[in-house]
Amino acid sequence: MKLKNVLFALLIANVLTSCVTSAYYQVYKVKPDDKMTLKEGRLVFEDESCLVSYNLWEEGGNIGFIFHNKTDKNIYLKLDESFFVLNGVAFNYYQNRVFSNTLSSGTSASHGASATRSVTGINYLDLILTNRISVSNSVGVVNTSGKTVSYTEEKIVCIPGMTSKVITEYTINQTLFRDCDLFKYPKRKQIRTKSFKKSDSPLVFSNRIVYEVGQSGIPIKFENEFYGSQITNYPEDSILEAKDEEFCGQKILSQMKFFKDVSPDKFYIKYDKGEDAWEH
Repeated sequence: MKLKNVLFALLIANVLTSCVTSAYYQVYKVKPDDKMTLKEGRLVFEDESCLVSYNLWEEGGNIGFIFHNKTDKNIYLKLDESFFVLNGVAFNYYQNRVFSNTLSSGTSASHGASATRSVTGINYLDLILTNRISVSNSVGVVNTSGKTVSYTEEKIVCIPGMTSKVITEYTINQTLFRDCDLFKYPKRKQIRTKSFKKSDSPLVFSNRIVYEVGQSGIPIKFENEFYGSQITNYPEDSILEAKDEEFCGQKILSQMKFFKDVSPDKFYIKYDKGEDAWEH
């Protein structure tokens, strides 16, 4: 009986341990500058010639943007004069890189030959018997060919009138922020939010963008600036929920996990507890 009790206790402990959350999420809420508005699920900046939109929601934060040309002329986006700036450090959008794409194809063929002839002999019953035997030979051949196309990164991106292009290069931040007011591995009752002003925020970032309309030769410059206004740590079961995935009225058999509160002015960092004993 004692052995059964011990085994039962171990089983319960194992079940409870398996239910403990090991994945956590640090969520940044970001405040954009006053020149930007929330429109159709994106943060939008707009002037006379262009509309630039952002959706930061991604692991590490996506500072990439969609640049829409509102005019009927070509717009020339000058990447060599445009920068992602993080806490005062500028990162080039144009890096003079060379990219390569390799395409390969292959064909296979086989060639065979066979021949037959009559053979006369005595079988195991001592009877004379004539049989036909055949011999075959085949050879397989495989030919492969490939083509590599290399191209240089564009210094200036041309955006035709009334069209858009996606510009993406950097994530915002992948380093966990730690503070005595935030539990690093919170339970539901320990979830706290740390708020900041721009002056004391650990994260201030922007895109500085330069473009030209047509062949005017007149550069137009603007800056879209953001700062981290709130940081919250969540256990996985507080930020994800299981839902049935449905398309055209059809549901799949197993449920999928989705984020509860997705917003274009937020991004997250996922991290695990492991053997870490830190409380904050």
